[in-house]
Amino acid sequence: MAPEAFEQIVEDFAFLGNWQDRYGYVIDLGRSMDTLEDALKVPATKVSGCASQVWIIAIADTRGSPPMFSFRGDSDALIVRGLIAILQALYNGRNVDDVLTTDAFGELGRLDLQNHLSSQRSNGLTSMVSRIRELASSLATGNVNDKRCCIN
Repeated sequence: MAPEAFEQIVEDFAFLGNWQDRYGYVIDLGRSMDTLEDALKVPATKVSGCASQVWIIAIADTRGSPPMFSFRGDSDALIVRGLIAILQALYNGRNVDDVLTTDAFGELGRLDLQNHLSSQRSNGLTSMVSRIRELASSLATGNVNDKRCCIN
């Protein structure tokens, strides 16, 4: 089962009657996110395959086994910032094993996003999910020296 934060987004989407309202909601999620510091917007944290500029960093709490995973991200496009917020609701605060076994596209399918995003945005979403899984995999294998990770 998805985390409560993601389930809330699913409920909110169901409540909103049309896609114009849903797009507005996604944009509002993006507006409410903290921005990523410019010092973290470097080539190592940039996600390739996105039409917009997107940066993602992992945050690992390695005090337990397996480590707990979270990430921060940013984009120069509000709708993409909103997609990052949705992915944060799906992944943040989970252990790396759960991140790696989450069927992201199955969960995102509950929002029907893929059918309402442009092909470029959809490809970008796929790239973001791939980056998140790659970062979680690095943490799961103990590669905490990855320049895209911050350790708590």
